[in-house]
Amino acid sequence: MLLAIDCGNTNTIFSIWDGNKFVSTWRIATDHQRTADQYFVWLSSLMSLQNVKVTITDVIISSTVPRVVFNLRVLSDRYFDTRPIVVGKPECSIPIEVRVETGTAVGPDRVVNSVAGYNLYGGNLIIVDFGTATTFDVVDHDGAYIGGVIAPGVNLSLQALHQMAAALPHVDIAKPKEVIGKNTVSCMQSGVFWGYIGLVKEICRKIKEEKKEPMRVVATGGLAPLLQSTEKLFENVEENLTMQGLRLIFDYNKSLESL
Repeated sequence: MLLAIDCGNTNTIFSIWDGNKFVSTWRIATDHQRTADQYFVWLSSLMSLQNVKVTITDVIISSTVPRVVFNLRVLSDRYFDTRPIVVGKPECSIPIEVRVETGTAVGPDRVVNSVAGYNLYGGNLIIVDFGTATTFDVVDHDGAYIGGVIAPGVNLSLQALHQMAAALPHVDIAKPKEVIGKNTVSCMQSGVFWGYIGLVKEICRKIKEEKKEPMRVVATGGLAPLLQSTEKLFENVEENLTMQGLRLIFDYNKSLESL
């Protein structure tokens, strides 16, 4: 079976694909100091607790944090006896074209999301990913990744307010009862919540205006369902978009090996 690993700046997600569906998904805080042995103890413990009895034969990794890749490679080699496919490395082929400026390094998560989005919905997409940063990735009519937009993430913005302004507390993102806040917490929540709805609306509008053609907006990431429940910002919300992309890239590379 396939172990798909998506390592972001904040969390690392592990999912097991049985060929038809993801049977289990777990997440852990990203830490470049975590060893391969620690990963295995954590993962095997969760598999045992949930009675997931599988044999992992393949591993694919997408990581926006280069320093963690080495220990994930060791995990794959030592405990699963397999060489992992690492998205963004020369040995990993991508089923779509990446059309950006020469020499530009595109985050592997953005490419993976584009692969999944194109497979699900075809071209002319805006993929909004709410992570540590909020990214807008543009997929052309033929599936090519052609660039996008990077904005500060919601939690990053709240953290910056708290750290840089002595009188402002740390607050969680939530839909405020009213736009006009009556206390510091509700003021901050209103600013971030409605501010991000405005940010998403305007950036998507400007992308569509620049592209001069209809585009489907697809969202992924933890904040997407909360925003979508308030205003219909997206045509689709896909919780496991990145994992689907990793599975597709793995299948593509395996198909090339058989040629």
